[in-house]
Amino acid sequence: MNFASAGRVEVTSRRFLAIALPATLAQMTTPLLGLVATGAIGRLGDAVLLGAVAVGALLFDFVFWVFGSLRAGTAGLTAQALGRDESVELRAVLYRALLITLAIGLTLIVLSVPFSHAAFALMGTGEGVHEAAALYFSVRILSAPFAIGNFVVLGWLIGIARTDIGLGLQILIAVVNAGMTVLLVLHWDFGIVGAALANVLAEITGTLFGLAAAARLMGANWRVPWRIVLDRKRMIETAAVNSDIMIRTGLLMAVLVFFTAQGARTDDVTLAANAVLYNIVMVTAFFLDGFATAAEQVCGQSVGARDHAGFRRAVRMTLAWGFGFAAPATLALMATGGAFIDVLATNPDVRAVGREFLPLAALTPLIGVAAFAYDGIYTGSTWARDMRNMMLPAVALYFLVWWLTLPLGNTGLWFAYLAFMAGRGLFQALRMPTLERRTFAGSLPA
Repeated sequence: MNFASAGRVEVTSRRFLAIALPATLAQMTTPLLGLVATGAIGRLGDAVLLGAVAVGALLFDFVFWVFGSLRAGTAGLTAQALGRDESVELRAVLYRALLITLAIGLTLIVLSVPFSHAAFALMGTGEGVHEAAALYFSVRILSAPFAIGNFVVLGWLIGIARTDIGLGLQILIAVVNAGMTVLLVLHWDFGIVGAALANVLAEITGTLFGLAAAARLMGANWRVPWRIVLDRKRMIETAAVNSDIMIRTGLLMAVLVFFTAQGARTDDVTLAANAVLYNIVMVTAFFLDGFATAAEQVCGQSVGARDHAGFRRAVRMTLAWGFGFAAPATLALMATGGAFIDVLATNPDVRAVGREFLPLAALTPLIGVAAFAYDGIYTGSTWARDMRNMMLPAVALYFLVWWLTLPLGNTGLWFAYLAFMAGRGLFQALRMPTLERRTFAGSLPA
């Protein structure tokens, strides 16, 4: 397959949307995995089990999203190789990331039991939630090599602007997960174990089909000499980019874990209500993140091709389309959020608390869209170290607002989260001009 050629990068609304819209739908399937499990367990009417799925899934997300940052690193490195017209390096990027994935996945399985028990104890969950969440986590962690591998394959497909295939793979994972969850939880009464096992089977299916798709795209030229795959300079670059993104993602997930832990310390109903709201909001957040995914590809390719004008057009498009969709998303949540709460939870107390905090949760897309946009720009440009560094003041802002609003309880917790999302976008926006001058030194206009 002829992936691309170096030179001026096409940055038009048509091409941007051709990448962004499939990526948008692909991103939306990710929170649907949590929504399916939350909805199936929620239909059982047990707030403890619903809280356990929330806590177990969040801890799982913390672990897998930290290492799932390999998707972002892979996308950026692949897009830049595309811009430089290095077809061999395009394939080598995927192989390096898959080798790292295998090592990480096996390590996570070995260390899962002591890690999960320590994490749940620190989160301060009740005994019932703790036991059920630990059981959920112990089963779902078996998908580790496959779940992270799917992130890597998706990142590679984003890097070569084949988000259409990425969408197909994500839909496949979501469909398998939904079907198996219904069978295992609602029909065969496997309970919380069934919710976790359904996810494992879905991730395995996605990995097998993803690798087959990548092999088909490469065709007869799929082989890459080991000396190139294991090239010391490239391995160091891959490790540096991905480790910085991992740290940044770890900080992000630490905020979410703290958010959940504070809800758990209030009561099981608040924990469950926050979980329902979080899953609803994440659907819109991943929808908006599709534009950030387009930015990863187009900005990365522009950096690789040294096309500064194309880079600037990509930045403007990312922000314009992002904000253009953020406002309607917030309005849609305001209007329809109550109905979604009723679908995901049958407990009347959980429904009541969910509706109480829905107005704050619904603001997340509008306030957080800049954070998603700049994440895509930074990732494609492989400004990973600066993306990590800009996360630090945003986290500090989160804890400051939380501390100042402690008397407000769960309301203050949502205020802190909104401040965190706003801070992420603001700090990256302030830093970007310096990084842009450094990256395109020699190609900037006088």
